[in-house]
Amino acid sequence: MKYDFDEEIDRRGTGALKYDALAERYGNAELFPLWVADMDFAVCPEITAALQKRLSHPVYGYAQTPNSYWLTVMRWLNKHFRLDVKREELNYIPGVVKGISFAINYFTQKGDKVLIQPPVYHPFRMVTEGNGRIVVNNPLVRTTGGYQMDFTALEATVKAERPKLMILCNPHNPGGIKWTAAQLAEVARIARQNSMIVISDEIHADIMLDGEPHVSFLTAGDDAREVGIVFGAPSKTFNIAGLVSSWAVIQNPELRKGFYEWLDVNEFSDPTFISTIAAEAAYSNGEPWLEQMIDYINGNIDATEKYLAENVPSIKMIRPQASFLVWLDCRQLGLSQKELVSLFVDKAGLALNDGEMFGKEGVGYMRLNVGTNRANILKSLEKLKNAVDSL
Repeated sequence: MKYDFDEEIDRRGTGALKYDALAERYGNAELFPLWVADMDFAVCPEITAALQKRLSHPVYGYAQTPNSYWLTVMRWLNKHFRLDVKREELNYIPGVVKGISFAINYFTQKGDKVLIQPPVYHPFRMVTEGNGRIVVNNPLVRTTGGYQMDFTALEATVKAERPKLMILCNPHNPGGIKWTAAQLAEVARIARQNSMIVISDEIHADIMLDGEPHVSFLTAGDDAREVGIVFGAPSKTFNIAGLVSSWAVIQNPELRKGFYEWLDVNEFSDPTFISTIAAEAAYSNGEPWLEQMIDYINGNIDATEKYLAENVPSIKMIRPQASFLVWLDCRQLGLSQKELVSLFVDKAGLALNDGEMFGKEGVGYMRLNVGTNRANILKSLEKLKNAVDSL
């Protein structure tokens, strides 16, 4: 089946955060939204059909999670990430950020330290600080093509600060970096030697753009399996974030037992039937849609890269290896961050994510979501060109 990713879908007035929160977040409801990380593409019809079939029944009572749901998730992880998961190692969580918050609350106390690697997904900092923990930064190192980890600095920081947890973004958001098995193994070695748990946020893992598979943290060796907690979901992959179907994998039984019991007793691990039906349909029947979506996103990234190089050379794009998010280096414009945001919002009429929200290392950057039809991307880039030309 050929899926239509060029279709124009009006999402305004549907309660979509990406569109209906523009006035509140940016002060202008008419901006074109290229910010929050969901896509404007119609959901895979097999998912919609599965939901419609269940919703046609007139009773929506308490639901038992079918064993087929767990088996489907396990098969997907094995096929796509070479991650062999036993049923007892797998659990449901009501969203990846919530899972991170649960882990922070369970494994640490107020005043404990949590390590992150900015510029990085801002909820890592927000849930840490909001729960009374202390953020320890191990900034990534900017390279010609993107970013690298500074392992010498990471090890020194871990030894000096003694963080209880590290939150790893794998693949990295906003940089779109695919970490290698060797890099993940080094993180795991440092963590295990210093009694630090690693939470690996792998929510973008299915959207790999270079044809190579994602490397899950738990496949990086014995050290990783000893210290690792992996969180993932079909939400970014299949554009079903509003249905909230996420999962956790912990292979170390000592790490897993108490945490999973805590999730269970607080009923955090009880999914709704909507989330399990959507996830099972996605993982069982959505692969052709996903393959075509990735091809389309690659085309959007190609178009963005070409347009900027030819028309706005002062803005450099870091080409992502994963996800539909593109990190724009705007430092050559010579603007303050406030002026940069104003350029995009007030002059170009575009809503992007302010790079500074990802840490002070994001000053001079903006995050662009290319998960929309190509005509919208090209129109938006033309607006950006005109805004830059007016400087």
